[in-house]
Amino acid sequence: MTLDSSARLEVDPLIDDPATRIIVCCGAGGVGKTTTAAALGVRAAERGRKVVVLTIDPARRLAQSMGIDSLDNTPRRVEGIEGGGQLHAMMLDMKRTFDEIVEAHADGERARAILENPFYKSLSAGFAGTQEYMAMEKLGQLRARDEWDLIIVDTPPSRSALDFLDAPKRLGSFLDGKFIKLLMAPAKMGGRAGMKFLNVGMSMMTGTLGKLLGGQLLRDVQTFVAAMDTMFGGFRTRADATYRLLQAPGTAFMVVAAPERDALREAAYFVERLAEEDMPLAGLVLNRVHVSGAARLSAERALAAAENLDEGGIVDQGHGKTGVRDAAAVSPESPSAGHSPEAHPQVAEEPAESKSPRTQTTQEMTAGLLRLHAERMQVLAREQRTRDRFTALHPEVPVAEVPALPGDVHDLAGLRAIGDRLATGGRAAAGAA
Repeated sequence: MTLDSSARLEVDPLIDDPATRIIVCCGAGGVGKTTTAAALGVRAAERGRKVVVLTIDPARRLAQSMGIDSLDNTPRRVEGIEGGGQLHAMMLDMKRTFDEIVEAHADGERARAILENPFYKSLSAGFAGTQEYMAMEKLGQLRARDEWDLIIVDTPPSRSALDFLDAPKRLGSFLDGKFIKLLMAPAKMGGRAGMKFLNVGMSMMTGTLGKLLGGQLLRDVQTFVAAMDTMFGGFRTRADATYRLLQAPGTAFMVVAAPERDALREAAYFVERLAEEDMPLAGLVLNRVHVSGAARLSAERALAAAENLDEGGIVDQGHGKTGVRDAAAVSPESPSAGHSPEAHPQVAEEPAESKSPRTQTTQEMTAGLLRLHAERMQVLAREQRTRDRFTALHPEVPVAEVPALPGDVHDLAGLRAIGDRLATGGRAAAGAA
């Protein structure tokens, strides 16, 4: 099954629908999620929506393309948007988001104890899954404010697209796990009973952990756990609430992939996972697709023509023009008109090695261009086979193709161009250069 016979992803009806409140752009790292999210935000805003784009991209390309010096944890208005809508953009500050949660759900003294705890600082800055969890938290915060009618989320650049869905559960399981509960037990017991429990029941465990982790780290963890005790349930509760929000009507997932085997395999896994979790899939955005305006010239014919040029099998146009010019200079009435070719060496056939440098250069350049075209057509064929495998496995998934731009996107005009390509869904690809 080819793209022509599969469903097309209609982007404009999706972003125009007031019922669409959240769009999540997900996929493997390096496939263009950030650019896609930004382009969707620009297009939706210029079609009348009040949009905020939340990105978790450390490269900060989104800020540059939108003309903003820098993005942070606070939504910033994007200037230069045409039409009746508004666009805000922000970049997730993982640690600051974690700090905001602590400050919102703990009293002043306990919040200070948590924020200054060394283990908390390590956890909030780089614990596995924290970034994805905080993306969920920030999404929940933005939705609760009800200030924007469309939220577009650029998911973290994880090794696997599935990390976005799995990480909150992993972090919640860690915070609610047996290890944490054991460390919390002495504080929950309190007084002498707690000390007795710690001395008798945990002496072996703490001794072993102290050797593995270091005594100071273990004390930091225990202090952190004691301070966070009342907040652990809240982490799981909020994660579950945001997860239900992702399943609700009004949310749409866009899986972004490059037309490469590994990226589309990852996309297929994510599509299947979304189906398992009953999460609404809008479709697949196939990004940076190669196209050609000379697709009728196949790779095989281009290579054959290049070989003919290299071997001198094609008549030299420069020599042909010379022959015509010399023949015209000798009229039929001329006494030498009937002489043999040997009498006129200027019209005799030249050996290949005697061709002018200009002729040889032209032939070499033409052969080189033909080979480049052949390589491009081979890339197109490979991408088509990869797309066909995906659409054969998931014929129900709408697909929009985004032809590759000649350069990087660095401004609003570039984002509009991407939005136009998204909206056409690949229909204009055939005529692109």
